[in-house]
Amino acid sequence: MHVTLYKTLEQAQGDGLVARNAAKGIKAPRPRKKEIAPLTPEGARAFLEAARGDRFEALFVLALHRGLREGELLGLRWDDVDLEAGTLRVRRTLSETRDGPIFEPPKNGKGRNVPLTRAAVGALRDHLARQMREIGDGYEDNGLVFASQTGKTMSASNVVGRHFRPLLKRAGLARIRLHDLRHTCATLLLIKGVHPKYVQELLGHANISITLDTYSHVIPGMGNQTVDAMEEIFT
Repeated sequence: MHVTLYKTLEQAQGDGLVARNAAKGIKAPRPRKKEIAPLTPEGARAFLEAARGDRFEALFVLALHRGLREGELLGLRWDDVDLEAGTLRVRRTLSETRDGPIFEPPKNGKGRNVPLTRAAVGALRDHLARQMREIGDGYEDNGLVFASQTGKTMSASNVVGRHFRPLLKRAGLARIRLHDLRHTCATLLLIKGVHPKYVQELLGHANISITLDTYSHVIPGMGNQTVDAMEEIFT
């Protein structure tokens, strides 16, 4: 809000509409970073084991394996998925508004291609077969991958309340946000040594600084790597 107001008044001052930019005298508060709670590799495996057979198992597999956002998952259509090639295309996100759910462009303003793991392809095939069995009288086919039993859009709160939290409890895990599955994906990849640039592209971050700012502090041993590298060079 401060940045927007500052730029607005700066332009107004340049146009001679105001005598000065009053926002210049205001010290903007620093935004507080949200704490992330990624699962450990053991926790991630336990969660997926608990999710086996759940109606939204494929959604959780995609969130953990490919790091898609909630809105991206719930806005995904079968036209975006190529199971033979093992890829999907993020083209839109489902957002909740006062007037109901709406489809919007992805957060970074452009889509992205996402390669799928074998487990993700298998989960999506099983999900499609389950969805085909649900189609009957009154089913509204909107082409959504993750839809309600009547074919309509699903809200993230319903997925969390009816599926995600019960699965966490079944797996013996602490309560986390659904979005933390995305954080888990990024954290596990970085721990395994995947270059941050590839993680940025997978997650759809606008620039690599977002990726590094968000996840660098959760990577154990990062400081030790610089020490070990120098000792290797000069020993």
